[in-house]
Amino acid sequence: MANLKEIRNRIVSVNSTKQITSAMKMVSAAKLRRAQDAVVQMRPYSNKMQEIISNISVGLDSIDGEYSEQRELKNVLLIGITSNRGLCGGFNNNVIKKVILLAANEYKDANVVVLPIGKKIKDAIRKTTLTQSPISNTNTEKIWDELTFANASDIANQIIQAFVKKEIDKVVLVYNQFKNAAVQELQVEQFLPVLPPTENKDNTSSSSIDYIFEPEKTSILQELIPKSLKTQLFKALLDSVASEHGARMTAMHKATDNANDLINALKLSYNKARQASITNEILEIVAGAESLK
Repeated sequence: MANLKEIRNRIVSVNSTKQITSAMKMVSAAKLRRAQDAVVQMRPYSNKMQEIISNISVGLDSIDGEYSEQRELKNVLLIGITSNRGLCGGFNNNVIKKVILLAANEYKDANVVVLPIGKKIKDAIRKTTLTQSPISNTNTEKIWDELTFANASDIANQIIQAFVKKEIDKVVLVYNQFKNAAVQELQVEQFLPVLPPTENKDNTSSSSIDYIFEPEKTSILQELIPKSLKTQLFKALLDSVASEHGARMTAMHKATDNANDLINALKLSYNKARQASITNEILEIVAGAESLK
């Protein structure tokens, strides 16, 4: 059994760790509130834009254009979105593993290029044989310092231009979607080429209305689709930020609880060791007294 001094030192050390994890939990909780509000405000705009595109696409045989061209998969771009910091459970590892799995299985016959957004996935990809996209040399790692729609649009524009120039045949987003503070769902979304809208039974009444469009539907779609793609990327980034703070808050909450359990166990061990040492001292005193008799 460890001596009393060692146990006291461990209790002090675990107590210090507990204070750090508790502080990190409160900081993440404060940041989560702001990030959650940003996601909640962004989702209706994104959903409405998709609804407009769906309504305009009614009556068209397909979405023809440079953004929806289906090609043979020779070059595939995987966009992995993680954070720059750790201590958030499996938040980063889930995205990294999924990106590597997609490259090894689903797109193994294509030339896979990875666009890492976030320091954690960028460092992880460097340790693999996967190739990083030249776009990652811009501001993808520093985007978390100031996440704005303009910064996200710059990255989205570079991706769209690479697809239009036929340097990339398919673009896939991999990120964590925010559900609540304790739940983050890993999402794999096709970014480009743009998929045709799915018909919903709820939209049959609105889609049956015959509108007069000026300019024509195809021209409107060519204007809306780039904006929709920028919005999709920005929404994924906002989801990832909220998911990161939620995952970190949950991880730090569990770490604080574990620290409390460990402190209680150490205190119990300390009391047992102290009791044993007092018992030994009493035995020594009694033995000395008996020997004097």
